[in-house]
Amino acid sequence: MNTSAKPPFYARTALVFISVFAFVFTLWIGRDIIVPVVYALLIAVLLNPFVNFLLRKKVNKVIAITLTVSLAVLAVVAAVYLISSQLSIFNEAYPRLKEKLDVITNSTVQWVSEKFNIRLSKINAWIAETQKGVIRDFAIAETLSDAGQVMVTVMLLPVYVFLFLYYKTLLLEFIRRLFRSAHHMVVADVLINTKRIAQSYLLGLFFEMLIMAVLNSAGLLLLGIEYAILLGIIGAVLNVIPYLGGIIGVLLYMTIALITKSPVYVIYVAALYATIQFIDNNFIVPRIVAARVKLNALISIIVVLIGSALWGVSGMFLSIPLTAIMKGIFDHIEPLKPWGFLMGNIVPTNSRFSFAKKKENHKAGNASAPPLLSSNYLLK
Repeated sequence: MNTSAKPPFYARTALVFISVFAFVFTLWIGRDIIVPVVYALLIAVLLNPFVNFLLRKKVNKVIAITLTVSLAVLAVVAAVYLISSQLSIFNEAYPRLKEKLDVITNSTVQWVSEKFNIRLSKINAWIAETQKGVIRDFAIAETLSDAGQVMVTVMLLPVYVFLFLYYKTLLLEFIRRLFRSAHHMVVADVLINTKRIAQSYLLGLFFEMLIMAVLNSAGLLLLGIEYAILLGIIGAVLNVIPYLGGIIGVLLYMTIALITKSPVYVIYVAALYATIQFIDNNFIVPRIVAARVKLNALISIIVVLIGSALWGVSGMFLSIPLTAIMKGIFDHIEPLKPWGFLMGNIVPTNSRFSFAKKKENHKAGNASAPPLLSSNYLLK
């Protein structure tokens, strides 16, 4: 009896779907534990060259890691302080902004009522109900719980990073022992490629954020928009989220321009943002970010939406680097290379199938070696 026969196709398909479901469910149910660990791992990979530099200078390992992590924490604290100082200015002007927003809202409600013949009471009732729904969604107890979870994560993150850097050799040896010696070269290539992708992508993203923050702030200052520096930084951070972040950023700029200036400034801000995005997409991203992470737009949008559904905002930020790492792994494993090709940004001019026949061959009954069939024919 042949015990090595493959299971039927439907059994293999069911097993794949069950495995994917279990994996995704694990990512969702364990997000409070997994997300900080993933952040820490990426940061540790980014900081690893600095630790290696200090080690080459004969600095003690613990001191080198502690110094690197401390400098990273100080850099984050400085960035938070800069944003907080701008937020304090925004808070002082909040009553004035709210008053202008109320005037614009009342004018808009009046215009909608007159234009579409809807009673003001119905519109106001709908607005009040919507505000109640928003308040329910952001309940105080839940918000405090989320804030507490964020604080715990922030406090644990440096510890995770330190431990990843300290036990780096242990983790690498563990990965080596998982595979047979015949596969060690492939595993080493995958690890080196993964490290290169993570480091280059994160560094490129950091420099892109700095450039975008400068461009956004300078453009808004030239237009005379209030809180230009704060808005420029927020727009640069949102720009990290592919496609969706840009939409949120321009809507935020246009809203502030409408409240603090006049409707014509909404057009000015939209034109400014379109110009900056053109520079970013055609000059900054291709040379700094996209050259290191070769993902196509379709896959990028899909994984951002999946990341948002699983891990919220953190998933939107982490989706692109994690997918790029997955692509790097898939490209080194023969059965998974088609999936790596699907994620890439190389689009062939046509697709050729050696197993397909043209209609003419079927009609003529020609059973000889079939000519290759282009995707243009299949799409007719």
